[in-house]
Amino acid sequence: MTEPNLAARLRTGLRLPVMAGPMFIASTADLVIAQCNAGIIGAMPALNPRSTEALDKDLARIAASVGARPWCVNLVAHKSNERLAPDLEVVLRHKVPIVVLALAADPGLVRELQANGSLVFQDVIRNRHAQKCAEMGVDGIIAVAAGAGGHTGDQSPFALVGEIREWWDGLLLLAGCIANGRGVLASEAMGADLAYIGSPFLASSEANTQPGFKQMLVDGSAKDVLVTSCFTGVKASFLRPSLIENGLDPDNLVPATSGGAIDINNGGANSKAWRDIWSAGQGIGAVKEAGPAGAWIDWLADDYAAARRAMGLAQ
Repeated sequence: MTEPNLAARLRTGLRLPVMAGPMFIASTADLVIAQCNAGIIGAMPALNPRSTEALDKDLARIAASVGARPWCVNLVAHKSNERLAPDLEVVLRHKVPIVVLALAADPGLVRELQANGSLVFQDVIRNRHAQKCAEMGVDGIIAVAAGAGGHTGDQSPFALVGEIREWWDGLLLLAGCIANGRGVLASEAMGADLAYIGSPFLASSEANTQPGFKQMLVDGSAKDVLVTSCFTGVKASFLRPSLIENGLDPDNLVPATSGGAIDINNGGANSKAWRDIWSAGQGIGAVKEAGPAGAWIDWLADDYAAARRAMGLAQ
């Protein structure tokens, strides 16, 4: 049973109806703190710190820095995650306000987190996935539509949100190419309570991304984003210039003969997906310069206010 006024409660105190996407490798404790202090919900994956001990220290620092502001940790719930049990213990001990579960979550884990005071969200790319998450009792559903960075959906946000909203009246977030104030406002008009934004923060000074990656985002646009399942076995968005820099032809990616994943060492490219083959969503055209996350959120807030004015909406 979802909390009837959860969306209103979460939005209270936020400068913008936005939650940051937790980005593998890139999201850091410093980025979460900057996001929260600038008025949105900050987020990071539990696996980004190199050890459970490092995660413990990061969560303590975040909690001490953001006060009562909501923030989020992403837990990979798949059995292959050897750190799941110890990381979960740390997340429970710190009473992380929001936990986004990824891969093979189960009702028992959802209930354990909720009993400890956490809100539990799950990301989905299909309506049927959302229905399964609702059956597990999650508090919020993240609809990942076409255009998202990382592992992406392929459905129009209009279709995906529309189908979910036919039966789900709980908290709904929308991800996929939202990178300006008009996009945030449009997500609300479609029926989402919060916009879920990741890729623009890859260029922030607090992100754990290389200078070349940040510049590639500043120079890039939607045409530079390629969706392929060759690297991880499922559809994900990668930057064409990054593929080329690693000796790969974006238009002729050949999966490996075993395991369903491309052999990115073949052809002389000593690279690894996510670390060397860089991912971003189609909204990177909104990234005009690298800099502090707070500065980009300031711009987003101004752009959102302008979008509301243009529609004749109250500020």
